[in-house]
Amino acid sequence: MTARGLIIAAPQSGAGKTTLTLALVAALKRRGMTVRAAKAGPDYIDPAFHTAALGQACINLDSWAMPGALLDSLAAQAAAGAELLVIEGVMGLFDGANAAAGCRGATADLAAHFRLPVVLVLDVARQAQSAAAVVRGFAAHDPAVRIAGVILNRTASEKHRALIAGALAALGVAVFGAVPRDAALALPERHLGLVQASEHADLTALINRLAAMAERHLDLDAVAASAAPLAAAAAPRASGRCAVPPPGQRIALAQDRAFSFVYPHLTAAWRDAGAEIVTFSPLADEPPDGGADCCWLPGGYPELHADALAAARRFMAGLREFAATRPVHGECGGYMVLGEGIEDAAGRRHAMAGLLGHSTSFAKRKLHLGYRSARLLADGVLGRRGAIVRGHEFHYASLTAAGDDECFAELADGEGQALGKAGGRRGNVSGTFFHAIAAA
Repeated sequence: MTARGLIIAAPQSGAGKTTLTLALVAALKRRGMTVRAAKAGPDYIDPAFHTAALGQACINLDSWAMPGALLDSLAAQAAAGAELLVIEGVMGLFDGANAAAGCRGATADLAAHFRLPVVLVLDVARQAQSAAAVVRGFAAHDPAVRIAGVILNRTASEKHRALIAGALAALGVAVFGAVPRDAALALPERHLGLVQASEHADLTALINRLAAMAERHLDLDAVAASAAPLAAAAAPRASGRCAVPPPGQRIALAQDRAFSFVYPHLTAAWRDAGAEIVTFSPLADEPPDGGADCCWLPGGYPELHADALAAARRFMAGLREFAATRPVHGECGGYMVLGEGIEDAAGRRHAMAGLLGHSTSFAKRKLHLGYRSARLLADGVLGRRGAIVRGHEFHYASLTAAGDDECFAELADGEGQALGKAGGRRGNVSGTFFHAIAAA
């Protein structure tokens, strides 16, 4: 494998990792470099921006949910034909589940596993020389994780930058650039993170502005030179063996602004296994393909489009007709739509498919966040009864009525603590707030 790689990480969330990763890969691509991107941990939104910038799918790499063989296979596939693989971290560099080292879902796990250097993004808006103490601690915390250099983000002035750079020079830590505060470069956010890439009318212009910012304020040559050979086994495509089996031979997959959260490694694994994927848009009032043998409603933002979905008569009728004879599965937002109704943020109730008996509310918001291990309670689209599937939950919706359907799975959190039974199944229909990542 000839590709080199590096990891963009930070001491904490909100430091600007996504913006700077996007700026960096876009600027390097403008130079003619063949760049690929990956995202650490469970995330649907950030990878869509990297995909838009590079024109290539951005895969996820998750050391908690994915077996080592799948990590190596996905990294090898992402790096194939590339000069540089840039992995954007998740949360703080060492943040993850309370699990064994190397299996925490932490960005540091990937740095150690692939033996890649880390470029640390420091939000210095509220500090100066103290940034050096932060870097010293991160550099010494784990000998398997090497800090190659830092990028200073949200500097206030040239004097501010010089103060921090001087303190870091005493540590022998390279400064790859300093980005001034600029609200115009911030990516807009909503309750699950950034506003989706597909919703930006001027996304190309934004990416170009970020690339220009990187060209002005970052030492692109030094960043690229800091990369190291990727230590991943050039394994055969292990995605079909280690991910999640295809739920059907011909899969009707909902895809639009309300249903966009599906991991590319899963759809790739389904295709590798010989399955065909046919997309449709519920927001455009399209029913699932009548020739499919399974329908998959992924997560997304149905709570923001509940009125349009409730009015999508062809979609709802087609979904009910499909479910009468073939499997239908919903993850998170898809699960919400399979229920009796969704209450939006204003407290208005919108009737949904009624294929499962629960109801959900976005008005009564509560954050549900974390890794999940699911033991399946019956044969179904994710595997056989008793199979273990690893994934995560990330939603603010609450169940306002549980219904009386059979439960879908028995859940445990990232530390193995039992969370009880969850989700629902009725006839050919199943659903859960749980997003599947890989078979255990």
